[in-house]
Amino acid sequence: MLDVAPPPAKPATRRARAVLLSPWSRLGLLAALLTGSAITVWLWQPQRLLTHGWPELSGGTAVALFTAAYGVGTAALVPRPLLNLAAGALFGIQAGLATAIGGTVIGAGIAFGLGRLLGQDALRPLLRGRWLTAADRQLSHHGFRSMLAIRLFPGVPFAAANYCAAVSRMSWPSFLLATGLGSVPNTAAYVVAGSRATTPTSPVFLLALAFITVPAVAGALVAWRKRGRIRG
Repeated sequence: MLDVAPPPAKPATRRARAVLLSPWSRLGLLAALLTGSAITVWLWQPQRLLTHGWPELSGGTAVALFTAAYGVGTAALVPRPLLNLAAGALFGIQAGLATAIGGTVIGAGIAFGLGRLLGQDALRPLLRGRWLTAADRQLSHHGFRSMLAIRLFPGVPFAAANYCAAVSRMSWPSFLLATGLGSVPNTAAYVVAGSRATTPTSPVFLLALAFITVPAVAGALVAWRKRGRIRG
């Protein structure tokens, strides 16, 4: 039997497909997803994790479920400090830290993949000007150390760093490894604080609180002193 070739797509169908798959349509979809996530978080009020607790699960099932929920929540713009506190309050320091770091990497990977698939093609042509081109060159050519510094530097929004890295040409392994390693110090401080939240006057809680506050102030001072270098 002779193979019958499928009929060619109609011009109107081809045009509609091209519009739907165009870079700007994908960017619009990304913007809609982020907006919907922000609205959902605002309505849902995830702080209920701390006030109403976690489902009555134990062992590895609870850890795996919370890690997955942490990753999805982070990608959906749920504040990481809140999730880190919840991880410490629910699982203690060791299991809470492992859970929070795992969820951090998962959430960052989801955001990085969405940004690269839906936003990179539309946004890369807009990278003009000294600051934007310099930042893109740094992230693209020195991905691991750049992302490691961003994760260690306090005050850089987690979601913004994910999508900026996605627009650059940073590799997946560099992004994920730097995210996992660079997120440990700050995440650990919140997890420890969450595990000792019932005793806010204890030395461990106060030490964790200081570890959260002091780097943030130091980072702000360093950024202020280096502003001239960044302009150059």
